[in-house]
Amino acid sequence: MARLTPPAIVILGAGALETARRIQMLYAGCQVHALQGRVEADVPYTELRAHLCDLYARGTPIIALCAAGIVIRCVAPLLSNKGVEPPVLAVAEDGSAVVPLLGGLAGVNVMAREIAAALTVSPAITTSGELRFGTCVLNPPEGYALADIAQGKRFVSDLLAGESTRIEGEAPWLDDAQLPRSESARLAIRVTPRAWDGRDDELVIHPRSVVAAVTVPAAGEQSNTDTNTDSGANSSADRQTASGARIAAVVREALDAHGLAPLSLAALLVPSEHMANPALASAAANLNVPLRFAQPGPEDGEPPSNLLHAALRVPYQTLHDDADAGVALALAALAIDPHTIGRARGRLTVIGLGPGSADLMVPAARTALNEATDILGYETYVKMAGPLRADQRVHGTDNREEMQRARHAFELASTGRSVVMVSSGDPGVFAMAAAVLEALEEGASTNADWRAVQLAIVPGVSAAMATAAQAGAPLGHDFCMLSLSDNLKPWSIIEKRLRHAAEADLVMAFYNPISRARPCQLDKALDIVREFRAATTKVVLGRDIGRAGSTLRTIALGELRSSDVDMRTMVIVGSSTTRAFANGIDGGEWVYTPRWYE
Repeated sequence: MARLTPPAIVILGAGALETARRIQMLYAGCQVHALQGRVEADVPYTELRAHLCDLYARGTPIIALCAAGIVIRCVAPLLSNKGVEPPVLAVAEDGSAVVPLLGGLAGVNVMAREIAAALTVSPAITTSGELRFGTCVLNPPEGYALADIAQGKRFVSDLLAGESTRIEGEAPWLDDAQLPRSESARLAIRVTPRAWDGRDDELVIHPRSVVAAVTVPAAGEQSNTDTNTDSGANSSADRQTASGARIAAVVREALDAHGLAPLSLAALLVPSEHMANPALASAAANLNVPLRFAQPGPEDGEPPSNLLHAALRVPYQTLHDDADAGVALALAALAIDPHTIGRARGRLTVIGLGPGSADLMVPAARTALNEATDILGYETYVKMAGPLRADQRVHGTDNREEMQRARHAFELASTGRSVVMVSSGDPGVFAMAAAVLEALEEGASTNADWRAVQLAIVPGVSAAMATAAQAGAPLGHDFCMLSLSDNLKPWSIIEKRLRHAAEADLVMAFYNPISRARPCQLDKALDIVREFRAATTKVVLGRDIGRAGSTLRTIALGELRSSDVDMRTMVIVGSSTTRAFANGIDGGEWVYTPRWYE
């Protein structure tokens, strides 16, 4: 059983944190989720029921350190399809009990045994098949797939009723299982890539041992050409989906011609020069297999079988080689790890961490971090991105090495790795997204591998947005963001933009307002602003918003001095319409800019 998603360890109080950390060591990328305000952990949440339901709905395995009844009542409204539920376990706060609750077909009992072994207790497993046979027959390991779950349930029921079984094919994970075996048994567990014929006396398990190589001119590019003139395709995405469906249909026809089950397919293999073809990605998604790439040499024969010769690192038998159809099939003796076939398309994801608090990081950024093989960024920001897995490579650099960092990211991604570039705040606001795109524009003309990298930019909560939200809504009307740093642009440009923004009565958010190297520039900027704004204009100062020790202060423009600000302060200067009123909390104020002008 493959756990593609790291489990979430959910706790209610500080008493469970020690046990949670012990369990966390078992699973790469796993985080501890804690009730906000009660205990500091990796991910805060505000309401247990809503949080558990959200995790469950997203298919995240759940390890809840609380009473089993609490967990059951929380997720009960979502229980519908046993075949797709994630593993859900309840663990006593002190680690004295491990109770698997849901996800028997997703490996919950395997997790229960792993956790119980780490806590030196016995798991409270109640599944009849598990107790009788010592394993879940319906939960084969990674690289194998059950042909039919309904038939599987009937098969196990027959075994529990006293029937015996024989095993046909290689099933080493069952060697130590306490199955009732007999060479003359009516029932058989059959491990084969061949399609199941519907017999009710067999439990068929398919090893993912088939690779389909596809050549693009016959199965991909022609499909794209066909769909470009298809009036039924309303968009580029529709056309690529249609092309992908046709490629997948060709592969399924080849499998069917040789009596092979679609579930025996391990990967779709295509030429490296077509990495960026979205129709091929759509075809792999349609077939529910990884997409891998190879670059055959002249000694590898004619396409498409040359891809197989170039990419496969295991002995195999060519079953199907039809250049006209653009597909070739190879069958290995055992399940194939798709990571050993060619290479993946590299990915570079540029993310923003938000202002620093884990609960202000968008989920897509955390997902990218969890899936990354390599993480790059300014060392301080990389540390903020944790916790990270031990197998993830971290490339921390100085904050001034932006272009070198961006080029390094493309070099890593172009080898098939999954790379994340870390910024604070939003990556597109005075951060790494612009440097990454600049590096790509400069380097792509001479490096085709860079052009093939799958690039994505994930937005984040910027410092200005986080500060504004805490203050109220000072950015509620037209506003601009300005960096007062003259490292990358002359001060004369900054002065010109300040003057225009102040004259236009825009709310202004100042990034990089002051530093040791620029001690006078904030005062110069304020002098310009004061030419156009009243001394009573509201100014919001947010220091380290979203991090420990943050402070928020509202001050009048006429009272503001550069000594009130440092490099870690966000300065938001209101417009002529920005106003404030008491919020009733410790003498504080709500600051907002109305969405209208008089």
